[in-house]
Formats: sequence, structure tokens, C-alpha cells
Amino acid sequence: MRFGDLPLNRRQQFRSWLGRELGPSEVRQMPSAVAEGLLELRLRAAYVASQTKDERIVALETENAALHLKLAKYQGLAGRSTNEVLQLYSAHGQQQKLQRSSVVIQLHGTIKRLKQDVKSLRSFALQLSKDFQHQSKTYLYQVLTAVQGIQLQNEAMQMFQLKAFDLEQSLQEVSERYEKEKQKRRALHNSLVELRGNIRVHCRIRPLLPFDTAAGHSISQDRQRNFSERVAYAADDETVLVKCSRPGHASINKTFQFERVYSASESQDTVFEDVAPLLTSLLDGYNVCIMAYGQTGSGKTYTMLGPQSENFAFSMEDESELGIIPRATQEVFRLISEKPPGSYWVEVSVVEVYNNEIFDLLAKDSCGKVFGVKRDVVTTREGKRDVPLLTHETVENASEFLHLVNLGLQLRVRHPTLVHAHSSRSHLVVTLTITTIVSGDNFGTSWEDEQSSQRLNKDVSCTFPQKMRENKSASSSRASSPAQHEATEKLKQVKTRLQLVDLAGSECVGMSGVTGAALRETSFINRSLSALADVLGAIAEQRSHVPYRNSKLTHLLQDSIGGDAKLLVMLCISPGQKYLTESMQSLGFGARARQVQRGQVKKKNFPVQSKAK
Repeated sequence: MRFGDLPLNRRQQFRSWLGRELGPSEVRQMPSAVAEGLLELRLRAAYVASQTKDERIVALETENAALHLKLAKYQGLAGRSTNEVLQLYSAHGQQQKLQRSSVVIQLHGTIKRLKQDVKSLRSFALQLSKDFQHQSKTYLYQVLTAVQGIQLQNEAMQMFQLKAFDLEQSLQEVSERYEKEKQKRRALHNSLVELRGNIRVHCRIRPLLPFDTAAGHSISQDRQRNFSERVAYAADDETVLVKCSRPGHASINKTFQFERVYSASESQDTVFEDVAPLLTSLLDGYNVCIMAYGQTGSGKTYTMLGPQSENFAFSMEDESELGIIPRATQEVFRLISEKPPGSYWVEVSVVEVYNNEIFDLLAKDSCGKVFGVKRDVVTTREGKRDVPLLTHETVENASEFLHLVNLGLQLRVRHPTLVHAHSSRSHLVVTLTITTIVSGDNFGTSWEDEQSSQRLNKDVSCTFPQKMRENKSASSSRASSPAQHEATEKLKQVKTRLQLVDLAGSECVGMSGVTGAALRETSFINRSLSALADVLGAIAEQRSHVPYRNSKLTHLLQDSIGGDAKLLVMLCISPGQKYLTESMQSLGFGARARQVQRGQVKKKNFPVQSKAK
């Protein structure tokens, strides 16, 4: 566009603008062509500027339009979001309304059900109350009936109690009379036994032990259970009951009667209570022999000695388990302690009969060590049995006695068998000899004379046993005064003997399983026990000849077996089926021994003690 093409007003406006820019004077002085050129340039510049601004405006408008489009888009999105939010609010509100309405409906349903339950409970409670009242009436009637019945029963019970009390008193009286009669009968029986010279036989049944099972034998379990079955019982304190049965045959009960029978539960104390009275006879002038008989493993050594330690010595730790030998020794020394001091002294010897030979178990070598020495038994001119050179040790108390017995036990022959792990292979004979000092002038004298003689000889009596022990009687008589020598000559010695015998057990070779030397020992043991049975049989049949010399055992015990001693045989048997044959053999031996009548046992000559007038 040229300047001349512009309208007049526009040209005037442009000139006034140029005058403001350059000044009015310069514009008036400026040629018209220059002014027009400047104006043209200014106009072109303005036109260019206007075009640039238009372009900028167009761009801004385009951008504004795009922004408006975006704004519209966002507004549309915002509107949709708002609609969605409103819809969500609306849905949430409706959901809450629905939930509130469902809760209300549920509550209404629950309340309705509760009302129904309350109604049901009310009716049930009414029915229960009615039932309770009815049942309470029924129970009250039953209680009243029961109370009346109890009252009647109490009255009847009181009557029964009175009757029971009367019966108990009657039973107690009958029991007391029975015990008195039983004691009288036993006393009469003992008197009859002494008059006839019968052998007292006691039987002890040991309890079942672990080795009673058939160890070492290849047999069935059923037969092993039969072996461990108990067949021997103590029916009462005088009767043994044995159940004998064989396959295919009915069971037969056999009974054996003895002076006393001990069950498996009875203790060592109970056994010794019946033995103790014999020891009183020992100090009254009678010889006494206590012999344990039975098969291997039947409890003979336990009964005679008690439990033994590893070195085969009996233990003194548990006194309740002590056997007859230690108890008898203690009882003898207790009885001696009640007598005047110095009037008794005691000697002990220990021998074993092994393979029909007699061995002295207290013999000592040159060094003082105890070792077994073979001895022999002979018959003296007086017809008594004696063992020459047999060691007799003097003892002053039970402890010394038991110490010597323990020394002998350590030398006793033992050998394990299938029946018993510590089977004794020899017969043990422990002899306790009591020498009593009495005055020779007192035989048949009065009681006052005897007391005065005892006072006269008191000093001599107190020293006499020690002199005899030291074998210095000659020198002591030379050193004593004439009065003491005269008193010593008037003293007499009376010897009584207590023999305690633990026999070796009889054996069945097939059951014990012994061979070699042990088999030879078994042969000698069985032969000696058979000889003992033959001797008792000969005495029972009153034969003219009694075969004492068939065995060293019977020869050694001839005086005790033949009637010179009160003899007690302690049978020991096993209760199991496994040892039925051996138990029956032992019981048969005891039954035969009980029938032996030897005549009244002779009493040693003691002073007659008559009462003062």
C-alpha cells in the first residue's frame, strides 16, 4: 500500500504522528517526497508490524481456540465426572437406604423370632414347672418311703449288730478255746513225740523264683508255662496240699501232715520261733540236731544260713533275713548269759561230707591259714561217734562263732548247675558243743546244798573254761591252792551238742545237666541221701541192724539220728510243677521220717534241783 493511496484522514493522522516523532519543524522543513518516503517506510514498517501482530493474534486466537477446545473437553469430562459422582452419591445413598431397610427388616425378623422363642420358653417353663411340681411330689413320696425303709433297716441293722456282736464274742471265745486246745494238743503231741522219740518234721515251701522257668531246656512255651505253675500249697499250718496231674488224667490232690508247715510268705522269724524251744532243751541236758533236707534250689541253705554274699559267707546286715544257724547261735549265747558266769563254755567245729569223705573246714596249716583236711569218723568204746583230730575252736560270743562258720563256708564245695547257679556239692555239719560245769557232789542233792556248793566253787568255775581252752590244766592245778584243787576234783563236765546240718540237695541228672566231676558229686550226694532214708526206714521197722556205715554222712550223724538227740528235719520244697517229682520225693521222705519211733531221748546227768522245805 502506498502513502498516496491512504485516505486523507489517515494521511493526516500519520503526519501528526510523524511530527510527534521528529518534531513539527523538521516535518515542515522536510521535502514532501522525503516525508512521503519516510511515511512510506513508516507505513510499510507499521504494515509489517501490523501483519506480524495479526499473525500473532491469529496464532494466539488459534491457541486460544485450542485452549477453548481443551477447556470444553475438560469441562465435558468434568461434567461427566460430576454426573458420575452424583450417580455414585445417588447409588451410595440408595445402597445405604437399602442396607438400613434390610437391617430393619432383619431386626424385625429377629424380634419376631425372639417373641416366638419367648412365647415357647414361657410355655416350656410352665410345662416344666408343672412337671417339676409333679416330680417333686413323686420324689418326696419316694424319699418319705425310703426314710421309712431306712428306719426299718436301721432297726434291723441294730438287731443284726447286736447279734453280730454276740456272735463275735462267741467266736472270740471259741477261738480262744480253740487256740488253748490247739496249744494243749501241740504240747501233748510234743510230749508224745518226745516219749516215742519221734523225729519232728517241719516243711517250708519257698516262693516261685526266676530260675523256676525252664532255662536251658528246648521246650515249648506252653510246657514252660506249665513248669512255672504252682502245685504245692500250705493248706494250713500243718498240712501241705500238692496238685498232681498228668496229661490225659484227672488232677489228684495229695496231702501231707507235719508238725508245722510254712507258706511261701512266712518269714525267717516265723520259722525260728518254732525252732527256739529246742535250744532251751540244749541247756537242759539234751542233744539237739536240726537238719535241712530237700532238692537242689529248694531253699535249704537260705533257711539254715540266710542270704549269702559273693564269697558265700552269710551277711549280717539284714537281721530279719538271718537263717537258723546264726539265730540259734545268738539264742544259745543269750540263754547262757542268763546262767551263772563261768558255768558254761562253747566250742564249735565245722565239717563237710564231700564225695563220702569228711573234711575239717577249721583245720589250719603252719601259717595259721584255714584249709580243708580229710578226717575220719570212728566209734568209741562207749559206743559214741567221734572224729579224731577234729578242730574244736572255743568261742565266747555269737560273733566269734559266726566268724568261724564263715571261714568254713568259704571252703565248702560249690558247682553251678542248670537248676541252681550256686549249688552246694557237700553236706555241711556245724556242731556247737556246750560244756557245763557241775559239782560232782550235787547229783541227787537238795537245792540248798547245790547253792552252797556253787558258792564254794564259784572262783574255780570262773577260771576253769579258760584253763581248758589253753590245755594247761596240769600247770594250773599245781599253781592252785589245795582248797581249789579239791574243789576242782569235785567238778564234773556235762557236754551237750547242737548239730546244725545243711544237706546237699538231691538232683535229677537230666534236669541239672551235670557232667564229669559234677556228675560224680551228684552220684555221691544221692547215694548218701538214699543211705539216710535207708537208716530211717530200718529204725522205723525196728530192724536189728541199722546200716549207719553205708555212708559217712549217716555214720557221722548216727548219735543224732539213732535217738541220742532231739531231731528236727526241716523239709524244703519248691512249689512249681517243674520240680513236682523231687518235691513229692522230699515230702515222702518227711512223712516216713515222721513215723520213726526211736524211744525217749536220754537226758544228760544234771544235778537234781529240789525245792527247799
